[in-house]
Amino acid sequence: MVDTKYAPYGILLLRIVTGVALLAHSLYLKVFVLTMPVTVGFVQSLGLPGSMAWLILLIEVVAGIMLIIGIKPRIAAFAAAVVLFGATWAHSGNGWEFSSAGGGWEYPFFWSLSLISIALLGDGAHALIPSFQTSPEN
Repeated sequence: MVDTKYAPYGILLLRIVTGVALLAHSLYLKVFVLTMPVTVGFVQSLGLPGSMAWLILLIEVVAGIMLIIGIKPRIAAFAAAVVLFGATWAHSGNGWEFSSAGGGWEYPFFWSLSLISIALLGDGAHALIPSFQTSPEN
């Protein structure tokens, strides 16, 4: 049974904390700590084009902002989940724990499933622009 009175606030909380984490992981970690040249190099080391690092950064930043503000949050969560499933793949050879050398796969996998949960659950409370317009049932 879903508590329809409080569930939207649970989704709101999940949306905000996930959006903040996306911004911290993208802007802070990739841009300011590692720097984009290092991030591009990592992406290239996976056999992917370096420009993919910039696309990943863009998706993470935009989706993070959309989740926090509540602009089409379900769509933002799904887009970010695709990126995080890619991160799960990128870290899959490093073992389970994210504290492993190179970072393990469990953290991006957990994050991926959290984003999929938001996409499945709905926009939550205080979404400025809902993901889908629904007509009221008669």
